[in-house]
Amino acid sequence: MITIGRLVGFHGVRGEVKVLSDSDFTAERFQPGQIVHIKNKDLTIEKYRTHKNFHLLTFEGVTNINDVEGLKDEDVLQDAESVELMLEEGEFHFSEIIGLAVFTDDGKALGHVTDIFQTGANDVWAVRDDNNKEYMIPYIEDVVTEIDLENEKIIITPMEGLLE
Repeated sequence: MITIGRLVGFHGVRGEVKVLSDSDFTAERFQPGQIVHIKNKDLTIEKYRTHKNFHLLTFEGVTNINDVEGLKDEDVLQDAESVELMLEEGEFHFSEIIGLAVFTDDGKALGHVTDIFQTGANDVWAVRDDNNKEYMIPYIEDVVTEIDLENEKIIITPMEGLLE
């Protein structure tokens, strides 16, 4: 399972939900007939549309807000293989990056990736250490030099001032 978004609210009273997407492949992932998992529920997408930066979903068998009210603020998950998506070199699913340990190229441990922000130009990774200090690491070639999924670590070469 991979996290593809978060159910953040509702649109109307007929059970349509608002989702903030964590996926670059929303058009493929939210197609009618696709199954998503929210809070241990399997839901089949009946309709999909966008409205004001939200992805609006209607599920089969859901006819009012009471059917989905308890799902607010829950992650929207999907089987990684349910939609065959070819990632290009240097692209990863958010769920593959969040939780990885981050080290500088000289071996200093910085913490773990806790969140990813899409800024338009490039993603920015929030990295938090054991003392709750947070670093914002831009996902650019000059900074992120290695992503080792097998060993669950990322190596960065910090730009001047990045870790201050």
